Amino acid sequence: MNYPKLKRFSHHLQVSFSRLNIICRCLYKIYAPDALKQRRNINRCKISDSSILAMLIWQASLGVESQRRFCEKLVNLSHSRFNRRARMLLPLIYLIRHGLNEEVDLSGDILIIDSFPVPVCQPIRNRRAKIFRGYADIGYKATKKIYYYGFKVHAIVSDDGYLLDYIVTKASVHDAKETVELITNAHPDNRYLLGDEGYLGKNLHQRLEQMGYT
Repeated sequence: MNYPKLKRFSHHLQVSFSRLNIICRCLYKIYAPDALKQRRNINRCKISDSSILAMLIWQASLGVESQRRFCEKLVNLSHSRFNRRARMLLPLIYLIRHGLNEEVDLSGDILIIDSFPVPVCQPIRNRRAKIFRGYADIGYKATKKIYYYGFKVHAIVSDDGYLLDYIVTKASVHDAKETVELITNAHPDNRYLLGDEGYLGKNLHQRLEQMGYT
């Protein structure tokens, strides 16, 4: 880290994390339930929950896919402990996201819903893959007309691209199956839903109509 370029990069990382830490500290105070704030032995934690939350966002913003490498190279923490603390904060992340959704101005009339595949291996290994067994399965990628093994992400966004809610499912889950849950979780005021042919169907149309959506 003695080279000028690396020093500048290191300084940029520190400033970036410091800003995230301040934001996450405020969000933690507002949205964290008392059961989390006052849990047993919380005073013994060397790193606060808000700092762990900031690290998770920092990892995503840096584009570091490997949490183990992130822990070893950047934050110098035990990967297992960091992962355990991160999983404990998942309900809090859910509360923060939905709390922020209520504060966002969604003045547009249109919601956009879609899904995208998350393959975890090459198609040739679809039948032999052991990773995520019981959680992932084989689905069909219509755009490339191929079968893949992995997951599918279903997401709903506003017409200006703000992410309202998402669900990760097995690859075989049909797009229309998660539509009602996404809208229920997002509880938007918009009235028109834009999607591709995967969301056509009489039953879905009737349920959306009863909820006030076209």
